[in-house]
Amino acid sequence: MVPSPNGDNGRDSLGRFAVGNSGGPGNPHAAQVGRLRSALLDAVTSDDMRAVALALVEKAKAGDITAARVLSDRVLGKPVEADVIARLEAIEVAVGGGT
Repeated sequence: MVPSPNGDNGRDSLGRFAVGNSGGPGNPHAAQVGRLRSALLDAVTSDDMRAVALALVEKAKAGDITAARVLSDRVLGKPVEADVIARLEAIEVAVGGGT
């Protein structure tokens, strides 16, 4: 299949990046996001994170459903959709690995 000729796109006739292709402009905000993350990491200590986690646990224990959900998502991971589980089970049956 021949690549679509859409002007000077920096690709050769086979669709591969040609020599001298500068690539894309990249993410113009990446450097700023990196600086902000560094500032946040510098501002928060391990003790701060522990205190936040303990406060989250206490709120969850007191019945705060949002806190319980955030805590379980962070500790156990987000729940897998039932549809995905059903599809995986069907695949296992199809390849002879399930019952």
